[in-house]
Amino acid sequence: MRNRTLKQNKVNIITLGCSKNLVDSEVLSGQLRANEIDVAHENKQLDHNIVVVNTCGFIDKAKEESVNTILEQVALKEQGQLDKVYVTGCLSERYRQDLAQEIPEVDAWFGTLELPFILKELNADFKKELLGERMLSTPRHYAYLKISEGCNRTCSFCAIPLMRHGHVSKTIEEIVQEASHLVRNGVKEIMLIAQELTYYGLDIYKKRMLPDLLLRLSDIEGLHWIRLHYAYPSKFPMEVLDVMRERENICNYLDMPLQHASDNMLKAMKRQITKAEMIDLIQEARLRVPGIAIRTTLITGFPGETIEDVEELKDFLTRMRFERVGIFTYSHEENTAAYSLEDNIPHEEKERRAQEIMELQQEISYEKNQELLGRTLKILIDKKEAGRYIGRTEFDSVEVDNEVIITSVASLQPGDFVQGKIIRAYDYDIEAELV
Repeated sequence: MRNRTLKQNKVNIITLGCSKNLVDSEVLSGQLRANEIDVAHENKQLDHNIVVVNTCGFIDKAKEESVNTILEQVALKEQGQLDKVYVTGCLSERYRQDLAQEIPEVDAWFGTLELPFILKELNADFKKELLGERMLSTPRHYAYLKISEGCNRTCSFCAIPLMRHGHVSKTIEEIVQEASHLVRNGVKEIMLIAQELTYYGLDIYKKRMLPDLLLRLSDIEGLHWIRLHYAYPSKFPMEVLDVMRERENICNYLDMPLQHASDNMLKAMKRQITKAEMIDLIQEARLRVPGIAIRTTLITGFPGETIEDVEELKDFLTRMRFERVGIFTYSHEENTAAYSLEDNIPHEEKERRAQEIMELQQEISYEKNQELLGRTLKILIDKKEAGRYIGRTEFDSVEVDNEVIITSVASLQPGDFVQGKIIRAYDYDIEAELV
């Protein structure tokens, strides 16, 4: 590969979107490093000459951010600060031909499953023997672990299957090997991710194998926390809850996007579940795993959503009192089943509904945090910021959930586990003192 200087090439990877994209970037970084190519993630030194933008194409805001990032890097190339700009990820998978015409300055475009082709473009060989070996971009003590790729669901609002294709599980042996490698390198918390965790194994084992996988992972010595993200509620394998209760290093935490609570909306979204079934599932989860923290994600402004639907959703939240809630406004995505429907709710109204729901959840979160006062909890230290330590309990995932603030004269390190007594509680954060 030709270069504007005599210096060795250095690749900077910019990652946009979800944790699944982050894992893809880490795998790419690991492959490049194994090929003795200098590589960085979100490089602050600005001493690189090649950029790979790993894009997101999930909703309008994500697509806009991805396009803007590509344009920023192309501008740097035109100014002579970069030699090459490559684009990969979901946006590239979905709109490659259109983007190539609109932004011809990009040197090459790659889809979500084209890692060997990216490596070939960078004069690197794809090394199959590097199973599980990644260059982590997260702090050393936690990592995401992708157990499958793609999704077989047909939710009417979702474009992910268009970009990530059908569900493909890794084998249990591959996942355990990858997790063991991470733990040997200092990882204490592993967050299991997939487009749909609960479908795991159906394609290769002909049955839902998440409970079996959890048992194998929980046997890894030195793995302190295992956290579950993106569990689909329909046909949820209840044995997962039994394993969670039995194994101390599986966090009492479940991220289960429900999207809505009105049966009209659930049917229109093709979620394959009713409100009554969701209530039964949540109640059973809390019965089998006392103290479990359930995180869910919701959508407002889906075509045809009425004020009555929103009120039903608010009543559902009031009744279920989830520990953690995130919310999106509906994005009208072409080639999805919902694209044939009229996107009939103005953006401002979608935002208003989302705000209304989050204000309700804020009150619930405050009340639940108040219930923690006086309790002593196990806390994982993530970082030190402005003279205070920032950590999390087993009920909180990184970046999206509550944080625990600790003021201590004792020296703590990221990755340390401490016991903290909760002394103050706010809407989304709590303060603790060391015990």
